[in-house]
Amino acid sequence: MPEFNAVENTLFIPMLGRIYASEHFQNILYDEKALSLKDALPKSLVETGSQNQYTLLASASRSANMDRSIRDFLRRKPDGVIAELGCGLETTFYRNDDGHTRWYAVDLPDVMEYRKTLLQEPERQTYFAGDAFSDGWIRRIRIDAPDAPVLVTVGGLFHYFEEKTVLALLRMLQNFGNMEVVFDSVNKSGMGMLRKKYMKQMGHADAGMFFYVDSAAELARKIGCDARAIAEEPYYRHIDKTGLKLSTKLSMNVSDRFCMVKMVHVK
Repeated sequence: MPEFNAVENTLFIPMLGRIYASEHFQNILYDEKALSLKDALPKSLVETGSQNQYTLLASASRSANMDRSIRDFLRRKPDGVIAELGCGLETTFYRNDDGHTRWYAVDLPDVMEYRKTLLQEPERQTYFAGDAFSDGWIRRIRIDAPDAPVLVTVGGLFHYFEEKTVLALLRMLQNFGNMEVVFDSVNKSGMGMLRKKYMKQMGHADAGMFFYVDSAAELARKIGCDARAIAEEPYYRHIDKTGLKLSTKLSMNVSDRFCMVKMVHVK
């Protein structure tokens, strides 16, 4: 396995969460592809006891939320294209492939090389090795699909970058036609919790975190031009909490009550 930097190393966290949910809480998420890869992951990662039920299901909940957004987009825009930024080891394509939609998966070259060892490039998904914050991947999409509506999904990535970097990306996308972006974020108090507890608990305290969203409408104003907020929802609003530990339910409810973690959708 290659040596990854602090941010790249976090690519294993969502996979472990999807495996855990698929084994114990299929009411939240079932991911057959993730389960099939369990034995191929480094044993030290799979056997780690650093995560608890809440942290594992936080990752699985993000996948469930992204699935919901993707399916809604494709119902509205059946000719649409899906682009996953910072795809890591995401298996979203396998859960949502409808047999005709084009997908693009974007990540840094070393991460993409490792991804290929576990997940070979599917027929309708194009792997793009490059910087998610540059325009190479969207230019490639516009060569292949000049006028198609595009949904850009960004899972667990924006946290690690300064606001000016995220805004530059969102403003850049305005130059490429019909674009929607859905991502997970935290508010200011949620960022404090993420830094102090969540990442430290999972052994990634060295991964610096910066970007948060207190208001999606305010974010849209900062992006400028005709950007607008489509949705801003508490993270666990649609998550089935049946069978969860009381402490996990409590953490989810507190998060939603104060909108500490959220899904943001902008156009």
